[in-house]
Amino acid sequence: MSAQLSPSCRKPYGLTRVMATWRVPRATVYRHRARRRAGAPGPCKRGPRAALKDEALLEAIASVLADSPFLGEGHRKVWARLRARGTRTSKARCLRLMRQAGLLAPGRPRRVLGPRHHDGTIATDRPDVPVRI
Repeated sequence: MSAQLSPSCRKPYGLTRVMATWRVPRATVYRHRARRRAGAPGPCKRGPRAALKDEALLEAIASVLADSPFLGEGHRKVWARLRARGTRTSKARCLRLMRQAGLLAPGRPRRVLGPRHHDGTIATDRPDVPVRI
């Protein structure tokens, strides 16, 4: 847009005028231009990189589960045992990997309720008459 010629004067508008009209800082334009020239990838995940890849951490989780005398364990206990062995990771990452691999402990079955006596509404034929169920 800054290279466009104005119809009346036949002069380019200029970057300063266009950015003031759009209410965008010029530094944003320069940053995007530099990023495009450098061929840098777009924004990536913030924070430090993990020490272990997901596959290696999943192997460590499997070894913790194999050493356990119990049938299955939850992510919190596995995470604590990993920390005791010197492998530091987050509980959320441990839960995600265990869930994806199907390694979580089996949960309790849901309680099956019987048939209901009524649908939640009680209507009487006459007022002030007790309802017998």
